[in-house]
Amino acid sequence: MTGAARTRRNAPPREKVLAAAMEMIAERGLEKLTMAALGRAVGMSSGHLLYYFRSKDELLLQTLEWSESRLGAERGRLLTRGAPARERLDAYVGLYVPDGHRDPHWTLWLEVWNRSPAAGEDARDRQAAIEGAWHRDLAALVAEGVSRGEFRPVDADRFAARLRALLDGFSIHVAIGLRGTDREQVLRHVREFLDDSLGRPEHADT
Repeated sequence: MTGAARTRRNAPPREKVLAAAMEMIAERGLEKLTMAALGRAVGMSSGHLLYYFRSKDELLLQTLEWSESRLGAERGRLLTRGAPARERLDAYVGLYVPDGHRDPHWTLWLEVWNRSPAAGEDARDRQAAIEGAWHRDLAALVAEGVSRGEFRPVDADRFAARLRALLDGFSIHVAIGLRGTDREQVLRHVREFLDDSLGRPEHADT
């Protein structure tokens, strides 16, 4: 049996490696995530990790894709509930905005964005695919709310693009711990924006 074959046979599942990477980011910060440290956590050498992931950039992107797949499943559950469109929109916003300073998912996103200028076309296409999934779900939800008369008439695709830009800006402030900006403040700002743009939800106080 070749060395490469033995490596494949003895390696932990890919998901275990990606979960360990995310756990290290959550507990120690991105700066502590090295191939050597991750290898120790999953019982592999840094050389074996490089065999699978080729570079730290690829490891980070695959970890982001893994984390996004989990968020995507949760987003799907939230958006397919039998609830008013505005209630589901608020749930979408709640899932989008970071939990707080150094939120591991957003920490990872910021690093991947930072590395994007030097990334190849494949990496940028994969990032765009993640962004596209969030956009399509949001645009579809807004269009549904408009068609049911729950929201004011808006161009769903344009509104989704603008709302996501707003969410990205606020989310970066939360993730980096900008003073005077926390998750609850951001959620209040976004609710007010949605009230003004789409109409107040039926259950809001009059």
